[in-house]
Amino acid sequence: MTLRTSTLLLALGLSACASSPKPAPEAPSAPEPQTTAVTQPTPAPEAGPRTVPAKPLLKPEPLHLVVQPNPDSPIVSFRLVFHSGSVDDPKGLEGLTSLTADVLAEGGTEKLSSAQLLEALFPMAAELRTFTDKEFTVFEGRVHKDFLGRFLDIFTDVLLAPRYDPREFERLRANALSTVKNTLRSADDETLGKVALESMLFEGHPYAHFVGGTVQGLQRITLGDVKAQASRVFTQDRLVVGLAGAVDESLQNTVLERLRKLPPTGAPAVELPAVTVKPGQALIVEKPALSTAISMGYVTPLRRDDPDFFAVAFALSYLGEHRQTGGVLFNELREKRGLNYGDYAYAEHFIQEPGTTYNRTNLAHTQQDIQLWIRPVVPANAVFATRGAVYFLQKLVDEGIPQDKFELSRGFLGGYARLWEQTDQRRLGFAIDNLFYGTPNFLEKYRAALKGMSPESVHAAVKRHLRPELLNFAFVTQDAQGLSETLKGGVATPIQYASQKAPELLEVDKAISTLHLPIHADEVKIVPASDVMEK
Repeated sequence: MTLRTSTLLLALGLSACASSPKPAPEAPSAPEPQTTAVTQPTPAPEAGPRTVPAKPLLKPEPLHLVVQPNPDSPIVSFRLVFHSGSVDDPKGLEGLTSLTADVLAEGGTEKLSSAQLLEALFPMAAELRTFTDKEFTVFEGRVHKDFLGRFLDIFTDVLLAPRYDPREFERLRANALSTVKNTLRSADDETLGKVALESMLFEGHPYAHFVGGTVQGLQRITLGDVKAQASRVFTQDRLVVGLAGAVDESLQNTVLERLRKLPPTGAPAVELPAVTVKPGQALIVEKPALSTAISMGYVTPLRRDDPDFFAVAFALSYLGEHRQTGGVLFNELREKRGLNYGDYAYAEHFIQEPGTTYNRTNLAHTQQDIQLWIRPVVPANAVFATRGAVYFLQKLVDEGIPQDKFELSRGFLGGYARLWEQTDQRRLGFAIDNLFYGTPNFLEKYRAALKGMSPESVHAAVKRHLRPELLNFAFVTQDAQGLSETLKGGVATPIQYASQKAPELLEVDKAISTLHLPIHADEVKIVPASDVMEK
């Protein structure tokens, strides 16, 4: 059946984290911040802003074909990846590319209404999805070979002969607006915090706005804008065609022949500017909430095509692999201190693939970001938890990874990385990412690199790229003014436990509670949730 993913599933997929079982916090009280002066030394920030240049991704030839045949498989997988994303949204029409993909995938074709399209796909148990990110939009399909002819007609008609039904356009635009106003602003504090963080990291850059759009942008978009955007950005020169499974030469030729009916070219590719790195900012999003969600990060030139990427990715997996229990942050903040249900670290932009714990494929970014996520904590512990994450990040930079933990993490990641390519869609996704990054056989090289790493080589790469002093912070909380004053005051924020803790842990807590956060008092800002993604 047809499943629309795009921005809605971005939000829903991430919000799934919030619905995971959460251990009860250890009855934290609400200690008043102490006036103890913070004395913990931290590295001095670099003087003045620095920039992360825009090193363009590679550009495959038009209709570049990636084929992964498997004659023994009864399934055929299609993955059409356009080098087109929210960076292509015209100013004032934020969300246009994502909404255009929605209308194409869900709005019906010239032959089938939206409802008829669903009815046609259901008996075939076929899948047709789309997803839009900053620089890429994916249309993916999957069907049993017995239904290949019928499905291929529908799949290609979605792009070549869309229905552009005004009622479906209004429905999908209303859905996109609801995602912003009702889902993200009201019910998904984790994703709201990440959207706020990205708006701060990429201020003035085409990455800054939410992929799904802004309220004012979505309200301005017309069906005419959608038609025009489809012809501007879903063109042959931006398209890579992925096929896997029961694929023969005849099918390859048929698919390419049909897709040659797309416009050869459209709008010129957006030239991304350099990002000015401005560390030490804190954006507090104020809304009714029982807990405080925290995200932190900074923009980095480190990408998969950098020789240090594997080592840094390994180190951040050790610090906090997404939704895994072995990470340092998970164990120190959740398991030992009961602060929340999970704490994670990421070497590149991360959006959870629905139904998995893995990163999506085809999220290639010209300029990447390193992030740490602290899942919601009770407000009284928000600053302590933030300090805790920075403390263990700094400890990683200062001390590296102990030999025994290094071997444990290497064993885990060597096996876990094999799970990342367990479906045809994910193998196609990695293969297509490799075209844009210029990293052939990326996963094979990652696993080979793991074998050659040592604690010393990883530590050297960590010291070159992990920079706690460059962090910016986003909080989603109710008492924004109180949090602002605590951050600006730089006072100690001790934690209190309902049960007895080991003396060694309490000694570490003393260091955490007085850690100097790299936040400048004059860069702490409060915004109401209603202002986020407004324009």
